[in-house]
Amino acid sequence: MPLLALNHVSYVCKSVPKSAQFYEQVLGFVLIKRPSSFDFDGAWLFNHGIGIHLLGKEDVQSKRGKINPKDNHISFQCTDMDLIIQRLNDMNVEYVTATVKEGGVTVDQLFFHDPDGNMIEICNCQNLPVLPLSSCPLKKMSSPTFNQTMSDSFYGNGKTNTKMNCSGEVESLMMENLALDMMDISF
Repeated sequence: MPLLALNHVSYVCKSVPKSAQFYEQVLGFVLIKRPSSFDFDGAWLFNHGIGIHLLGKEDVQSKRGKINPKDNHISFQCTDMDLIIQRLNDMNVEYVTATVKEGGVTVDQLFFHDPDGNMIEICNCQNLPVLPLSSCPLKKMSSPTFNQTMSDSFYGNGKTNTKMNCSGEVESLMMENLALDMMDISF
């Protein structure tokens, strides 16, 4: 598939100004211009490489209830969990925390709701070695910028000269490890 990246997440909300303010103040999103041809209430926000599109609808039912980390949510990685906790506390945003421990690595998570009950996770998931830190695809793709010789592997299917759409050796090694870890998990 010729997909590039996640572009935006769209949420129906009861109050566009209230939700926009939440995403600006709590998560640091910036309000951006949206097409003037739209004839419905809404707002576009952007930051962290992703857009949040808010669609106004007065009769939207709040999903707010008990914060359940196993429910649908969007997740953001962060480098300073203490700063996030301080901001949530300063803004009186209720949250729950969780910890994942895997192979001596600890990942901290916190979950909270936006004004309409959509759940958000903040984590330091980059600590887990099984997650790719770049947008290097799992499928091999032709690339004029990087050519790597690999033995029989998840990518190479037995071919010794595999072109990959990654920027370097670190990404290749990460993706190889991810593939092996995924195979361990799935079996």
